[in-house]
Amino acid sequence: MKEYKKIITIVSIIIPLAVAALFGIKIPNVEPLTFLPPIYAATNGVTAVLLVLAVWAIKNKKRKLHENLMKVCVGLSLAFLLMYISYHMTSDSTKFGGEGAVKYIYYFILITHIILSVIIIPLVLVTFARGYFKEFEEHKKIARITFPLWVYVAVTGVVVYIMISPYY
Repeated sequence: MKEYKKIITIVSIIIPLAVAALFGIKIPNVEPLTFLPPIYAATNGVTAVLLVLAVWAIKNKKRKLHENLMKVCVGLSLAFLLMYISYHMTSDSTKFGGEGAVKYIYYFILITHIILSVIIIPLVLVTFARGYFKEFEEHKKIARITFPLWVYVAVTGVVVYIMISPYY
């Protein structure tokens, strides 16, 4: 238990710091990877759907299906992260061009998405580890917190993409 907690703590600190640092680094003389945003937005959407299916599976005592779906969700989240970093290392950030109330709605969704995407990292890792190591009571307790936050992050990732896509 203590061993994976140390690893989770380190990974939970390194990922947001690396993403923040890599935002400022542009790979010179490389074609912008402008095709990635709709792919990583779709990855977020699929993750949200699979998270809901995983909860349905465990509530219907389909443990192996739940386990497999959760592995796919973690894999999709890792794929998202790699695509997101790749895009931002090759492309300038897109400015939101909306005005009025929609601008405030967009920034509220974006800011909550960003904050919760950092918070969700250790929650997902701890929840996954507790399930993996068959600490099911502890897994259930934290999963009740992790699930809605992870779904929110996944869904708002899609919403942010849809709202900013006209300005790409």
